[in-house]
Amino acid sequence: MKRFNKLFLTIAISSAFLVSCSNDDNDNQAPRGDYDGGLFIVNEGNFLTPNGSISYLSDDLQIENNVFTLVNPGKVTGDTPLSVSFNGDIAYIVVNGSNKIEVVNRYTFKSITTITTNIKNPRYIAFANGKGYITNWGDIAIKTDDYVAVLDLASNAVTSTIPVVEGPEKIVENNGKLYVAHKGGGGQGNSLSIINAANNTVTSNFVVGDVPSSLVKENGTLYVLCNGRPSYAAPETTGKIVKVNLSTNAVTSTLDFPGLTHPDFLDIDNSKIYYTIGNSIYSMATNATALPTAETFKAKEVGSLYGFAAKNGKLYVADAVNYQDNGNIYLYSLTGTVLNKFGVSILPNGFYFNN
Repeated sequence: MKRFNKLFLTIAISSAFLVSCSNDDNDNQAPRGDYDGGLFIVNEGNFLTPNGSISYLSDDLQIENNVFTLVNPGKVTGDTPLSVSFNGDIAYIVVNGSNKIEVVNRYTFKSITTITTNIKNPRYIAFANGKGYITNWGDIAIKTDDYVAVLDLASNAVTSTIPVVEGPEKIVENNGKLYVAHKGGGGQGNSLSIINAANNTVTSNFVVGDVPSSLVKENGTLYVLCNGRPSYAAPETTGKIVKVNLSTNAVTSTLDFPGLTHPDFLDIDNSKIYYTIGNSIYSMATNATALPTAETFKAKEVGSLYGFAAKNGKLYVADAVNYQDNGNIYLYSLTGTVLNKFGVSILPNGFYFNN
């Protein structure tokens, strides 16, 4: 599960999460076959159970669940898929618990290959210089074995690994450089690493804030949302939004949340920042110098907000419900009107737009 670090996850997971459940809505249906446009939703499934899946929402708002298995009979997405990333005509599904990357055609979702060699607790992938860069936590009990795997996109083989500090999580590319947020893995991270894709070396690692979880680049700035250290990992700290100049790689501003507030997700659309605290949605201009004092609206229909995105004037919210049964996704207007609701599978965690 993506929101917990490794140590807390092994302690906090309850037997209810180990129940094997599946979404059978599409088991007897033929796959759509055309996935141009629209968006994919990653459903983690139950932890330690290979029932994670991918859903697809088309531009005409038709939902299809369990896409990977429908298109590729006999194959399963696996245990705890975390993310989908696109490069050219290819989509890469990072499956954390199964220690693999499923490679598919992004428009047909037909399987191309499965990558398992030199993959250990993979998290996210970005692309630069003709290669893929996959963040890996390594062994959950070892703090010094975390790395970024370098993937040859022609052969789909991991050709080398780049050692990094503990807990590499989100990763984004800009101008031949990879920016890696160190959320913490088995601990609580607070830094950002920069990797030069020309020679695959870490050129810098600097503090941004405790538990950096969201990275969004916009107009030469990298926006980093830091959750802050949680109450179970004393000393508890508050969250913050940090701006990094992508030309100088310097922190240009920091907005601290009041008290011991822990924001969850951040995205940017049309020069506005949208972020979440619990089920509340907040918004502000990208050039704002202070955080808003009031929420934009509360997603009161949502049981547990577990994923979030802003795109083309709409807000997308993933609802984990009770963390055990099938979840939902909601489409909201910018002012909080529910536009649509769709049933998906267990633990929907994020939205990946196929355009």
